[in-house]
Amino acid sequence: MKNIIAAAAIASLIMIPLHAGLAQAQSADPAWLDDLKQQIALDEKCEVSYFLNMREGKLGADLTFEARVQCADGRMFDASRIGENNIFTFKRCETQVC
Repeated sequence: MKNIIAAAAIASLIMIPLHAGLAQAQSADPAWLDDLKQQIALDEKCEVSYFLNMREGKLGADLTFEARVQCADGRMFDASRIGENNIFTFKRCETQVC
C-alpha cells in the first residue's frame, strides 16, 4: 500500500511541471493571429514584431479577419482572410505620396 501511495505522489509531482509547460506554450493572442504569424513567416519571410488595427467581423455568413503586420525588418503588410479555414492574403504597405 505504501508503494502505491509513493508512486502516486511521485507521478503527481512529475505532472505539475508538464502541465505548467503546456500552459506557457499557449499564446495570449486569438488563434487567428497565431495562424497569421505562421503564414506570414512562411510566405513573406516576416518575423512579426507586432500587429496593428486587428479586426474581426462578418461578411454574410463568413467571419472576416484583418490586421496590419509590422515585421522586425521594417516592412509592413495588410493581411486579410475570409472564413476561418482559408489562407490570408497579404498586401505590402508602400510609401504613399500625395
